Amino acid sequence: MSHEVNLRCSVLLVMGACLVACNTSPRVRPGIEVLLSDSLHLLADARVGLLTNQTGVGRDGSSDVELLLEAGVALTALFSPEHGFRGVLDDAAIGHRVDSATGLPIYSLYGDTRSPTPEMLDRIDVLAIDLQDIGARTYTYISTVLLAMRAARGTATRIVILDRPNPIGGMLIQGPLMTSEDTSFVGVLRIPMRHGLTLGELALYGNDELGLGADLTVVPAAGWRRAEWFDDTGLPWVRPSPSMPDLESATHYPGLVLFEATNLSVGRGTPIAFQIIAAPWLRPSLVAQSLTAHRGVAISDTVVTPDQPPDGKYGGVALPALRLVVTDREAYNPVEVATDLLAAVYAVHGDSLTIRASRLRRLAGNDALRQVVATGGDLGQLWARWLVDGATFATRRKQFLLYH
Repeated sequence: MSHEVNLRCSVLLVMGACLVACNTSPRVRPGIEVLLSDSLHLLADARVGLLTNQTGVGRDGSSDVELLLEAGVALTALFSPEHGFRGVLDDAAIGHRVDSATGLPIYSLYGDTRSPTPEMLDRIDVLAIDLQDIGARTYTYISTVLLAMRAARGTATRIVILDRPNPIGGMLIQGPLMTSEDTSFVGVLRIPMRHGLTLGELALYGNDELGLGADLTVVPAAGWRRAEWFDDTGLPWVRPSPSMPDLESATHYPGLVLFEATNLSVGRGTPIAFQIIAAPWLRPSLVAQSLTAHRGVAISDTVVTPDQPPDGKYGGVALPALRLVVTDREAYNPVEVATDLLAAVYAVHGDSLTIRASRLRRLAGNDALRQVVATGGDLGQLWARWLVDGATFATRRKQFLLYH
């Protein structure tokens, strides 16, 4: 980062730290509210583009668009990530639209282009970003942010991120570290599956790691501490994406997302997406018997019937399933549990289970997991390697942490 960016981030970090120390309210203030209360100068006399979706709201549910316009900010363009501006789409590609409420163009960054074009950037001086990440490497919002930062390099466009808490906490680091040759849209940074960073911290990390050179400012969320989970913040839960109904699903997601590379359902099209694995041929009790004992989670049999699942898996079919329920957040390792489940399903249902090898590799960040599952290898050795990688990453990420 440049000296200017370092200075700007340092000033806001001190401001955020003061707010953490001085705020006696248990409620966290998201970056949009911090911006409006004491950092609005960052958008003064500028044409502003806003990359956001339905999660970009204040504590009372007011949208960022409404809040910024009321504050006199000159919004000239809107940008949307995967799932669109309203967060309800599961289309393979989302086109540009016009916002019916404001008449502003909404440029989709999950369509024919995944980063702002020079013509889009010509409309703005500042790109403000407010998206609720969920704390897993494979969630694509950070990919969209980093691509936008790369597009802004060499232009006069400044990036201002309005930060939000990591909903599954900022302490735990879990799962495989992605290799450099396995980068994709579901994994831009060489970080573990569960990284423990906020979107703003990820942007700072990526700006340095990828050498993006973006003129980046992060407005921290006031009052948040790393050990806090989303239900500690007092903020309203707004689905970050259609299949992320609640915090329980977000907690399992860093592990169960791996099953997206298989012919098992993860519950899309049900109220408990990413809390189950299911298939018509699954024998839950046999799979459960093959599992290692894991702390922090209860696993039980159930039956689900997906209703128009966006992944197209088993719509309208009653499916035997294994459901995961968190019993101890701090002890639970969703990535280890999911990989153990995958190995157990492979052992019990090798003739029925289909694994898309390239997809699993992209999601896991390397090919080691597939190889261990396919050969009946030692998962314990794999998990031990992840612990070492996580410790290395914990040291590397320290310089980018904005919260204690």
